[in-house]
Amino acid sequence: MLKTRILSALVMIPVALGAAWWGNWAWVALMTVAGVALAWEWTRITQGKFTVGGRILAAGGALMPLTGWLNPLQGLMLVAGAAILSALPPVPEGRKRFWMPLGAVYIMLPQLALITIREQGRGPLLWVLFLVWATDSGAYFAGRAIGGPKLAPRISPKKTWAGLAGGMLAAALVGWAMKNGMMPAAWRLAAASAALAVVAQAGDLAESGLKRYFGVKDSSQLIPGHGGVLDRLDGLLAVAPAVAVLALISPGGWNDIYGW
Repeated sequence: MLKTRILSALVMIPVALGAAWWGNWAWVALMTVAGVALAWEWTRITQGKFTVGGRILAAGGALMPLTGWLNPLQGLMLVAGAAILSALPPVPEGRKRFWMPLGAVYIMLPQLALITIREQGRGPLLWVLFLVWATDSGAYFAGRAIGGPKLAPRISPKKTWAGLAGGMLAAALVGWAMKNGMMPAAWRLAAASAALAVVAQAGDLAESGLKRYFGVKDSSQLIPGHGGVLDRLDGLLAVAPAVAVLALISPGGWNDIYGW
């Protein structure tokens, strides 16, 4: 399984980095594909099949990257519209309607945040991607090597406090490296990265809780060795909006967060 995960990562990471580096249409295209895949997985998990509401949600996920790129305010309006419209069609028996508008927020707000982050330049987006990947890797290897008390055994039995600490350390090292150790910016970005590692792990646990609630092991089998797109992006879906909100509430805006 580890070999399959590595091989899949060797394909996915260059694609993601290439799109992040080039930005503009490349990043919009990648976010469009991800939005459709996420909507499909979300609907199949929460509704049991790809419903009419799911198709509306997928259309919203497909439109969001371009809309958010051209006009972020219209992107927010699109989230609201998709949330309302996806909840209107009938849902399968025994399924709840509210999962559809929740899916619109869960998928499309992070899309908008990631598009907005890329508009600040390559550096901020690469930082976000690297810190999320570092958190996942640090948590995985630290958890396996150290073990110890479980972080949330009822939600995700394999996650440990040692894994969380390892993820935070790995993310902090990413923040430090992005500033080449130059003080005080390196300390600030390292601290922000460590805090965001906790957000990433919370996003991971939230997705694990969703799958456990619906009795699903993986969100899909789209990515060999990893499960689905939602399984791979759960941490990023939590971190991206958090970064965007931090930038919005900081007096110096984006410069307070990244210092680029």
